[in-house]
Amino acid sequence: MPINIKKQIIMEVINENGSTIPPQENKKLVAGILGILLGSLGIHKFVLGYTKEGIIQIVLTFVTCGFASIIGLIEGIIYLTKSDEEFMQTYQVNQRPWF
Repeated sequence: MPINIKKQIIMEVINENGSTIPPQENKKLVAGILGILLGSLGIHKFVLGYTKEGIIQIVLTFVTCGFASIIGLIEGIIYLTKSDEEFMQTYQVNQRPWF
């Protein structure tokens, strides 16, 4: 019988006040790939919990006839080039929605 082992990266993060934030799953890889492939639809924003920004991305893409989809591509590349700790701190703890 094969044994399936699933590895999740969960980090303990301490905020500015010194208190520990509950562990979170790092969504870097999923958000980065979705940003590159489906960035025009803002799917990567929804994965990170940025609903308002995801809707703005969709509207911008339609208003600019697809030109704003470059934002998702750039963000996907930025997500994947950051270290796990830096990504977690920037986009999941500090909730920085754009770039």
